Amino acid sequence: MDFLIPTAYAQEAGAPQGGGMELVFMLVMFGLIFYFMIYRPQAKRVKAHKELVSSITKGDEVLMNGGFVGRISKISEDKDFMVITVAEGMEVTVQKSAVTAVLPKGTMKSL
Repeated sequence: MDFLIPTAYAQEAGAPQGGGMELVFMLVMFGLIFYFMIYRPQAKRVKAHKELVSSITKGDEVLMNGGFVGRISKISEDKDFMVITVAEGMEVTVQKSAVTAVLPKGTMKSL
């Protein structure tokens, strides 16, 4: 039955394929793509949000993550919370980091 299965012979070893420079180049390119497309834009957004949160003051009208709009009535510098007046007589305590945007004065009256 040996005549149905051809005999396999080993081939001679070929020359080694390239050095490691292609791999190093590919890893460097992957690192650059990761930096410019993922890390850098996210770092910019985080920096801009920190500046926004640190610049808010009492009396500013803000838009929160949940979608509601309110005026800052109390703000604590040492703690991470502030009191937002949503409507007359209705106050809500929220974290400073929940602020999405600072709105122009008079926005609440126009809504």
